[in-house]
Amino acid sequence: MVLEQEKIYTIEDIYALPDGRRAELIDGKMYMMAPPNTVHQRISYTLARKISDYIDRKNGNCEVFLAPFAVFLNQDNKNYVEPDISVICDKSKLTELGCNGAPDWVIEVTSPSNPQNDYGIKLFKYRTAGVREYWIVNPQKKSIMVHDLENEKKSNQYTFEEDVPVCIYEDLHICISSLL
Repeated sequence: MVLEQEKIYTIEDIYALPDGRRAELIDGKMYMMAPPNTVHQRISYTLARKISDYIDRKNGNCEVFLAPFAVFLNQDNKNYVEPDISVICDKSKLTELGCNGAPDWVIEVTSPSNPQNDYGIKLFKYRTAGVREYWIVNPQKKSIMVHDLENEKKSNQYTFEEDVPVCIYEDLHICISSLL
């Protein structure tokens, strides 16, 4: 008896999706994405604006990108993600299509339908791809999980009311409740 093999998807399959459909691709497995809700969009936008303002004030060389923004994590055709926020400091990674390689900082705002992707699959993928810092913002629990992947320090959890230290910028702290 021959067992049916699971299909391995590629970036071509992502680009072949009907207009308006979004998905991410991790190790050849496709994960469909639901449209973000208002709270999700508000958090993503205000965080991106705060980070971008900080970079501008410091005359920094990093850029902030909001989803949908293509990140080709492993520079292969089986890994494609659209983080809610990507901070990229190495301009050589940027092309017209998106980012080739790991962003320096990734922020994911969880959706009620699939938070396990952000806490498990993506954490592993971002760590192994070379992302320096990874935040998981959970609007339902009003919590932020900060992973300092560059220094392999213990992860820390914060509430929306706390000043959250940014690992890649020592003098930046963000309080999400003050942004909303």
